[in-house]
Amino acid sequence: MGPDELTDPGTLATLRLVLDVVGVFVFALSGALLAVRRGLDLFGVLVLAWVAGLGGGTLRDVLLGLTPPAGVSDGRLVTAALLAGLLVFALYGAYRDLARRHPDVRWGRASYAVRVLDAVGLGVFAVNGALLALAVGAGPLTATIVGGVTAIGGGLLRDLLVGQVPEVLRRELYAVPALTGAGLVVLADHLGVLSSAVAVGCAGLVTVVRLVAVGLDLNAPRALRTEGPIRWPRREE
Repeated sequence: MGPDELTDPGTLATLRLVLDVVGVFVFALSGALLAVRRGLDLFGVLVLAWVAGLGGGTLRDVLLGLTPPAGVSDGRLVTAALLAGLLVFALYGAYRDLARRHPDVRWGRASYAVRVLDAVGLGVFAVNGALLALAVGAGPLTATIVGGVTAIGGGLLRDLLVGQVPEVLRRELYAVPALTGAGLVVLADHLGVLSSAVAVGCAGLVTVVRLVAVGLDLNAPRALRTEGPIRWPRREE
């Protein structure tokens, strides 16, 4: 692929679609995993997969005035979300058996798998939301905010539905990497260097920063407190 193709509007539109499908599928996997861990039935698993995979994109489309939202009108995205939910529902037992045979592997812990999938979805959706906002003529600030909302929206709704404080409000760096990735896309567009390679690089950067934050327990600054720290309930394994 040559330099001209990298900045071609058609190529960027194709990239947005690919990022959409990948982001929906990955976030839907995280939603379905959480649903199975909480003991939901098949319908509940599919609902949580849909919400996690398409919630952020639905908020994005509403903010940009794109109706009906892709989450209820694009069969490719709905199919990706439901397929992820069905895969988790069907294969979760085998996944847990494998985890019991290899207890030292971090991927074997469902909570860790959810957070890794969440990190990938965060990067993909932050970039995709900013790209779509720019494509419909949104300003730099709007595009950055929309990218951030797209990235965190699905995970936020997913967590609320299962009755836990959303990751974005209590765990390692979450919204900051998403907004940074979206901002870098907007900056690249302003400088005239936005391309498929740059967009993919921004998505990868967000994912890596999020994974490092998870691994090192890096958090955004919190208010000073005189009493002891809040002890959040332990996650289910």
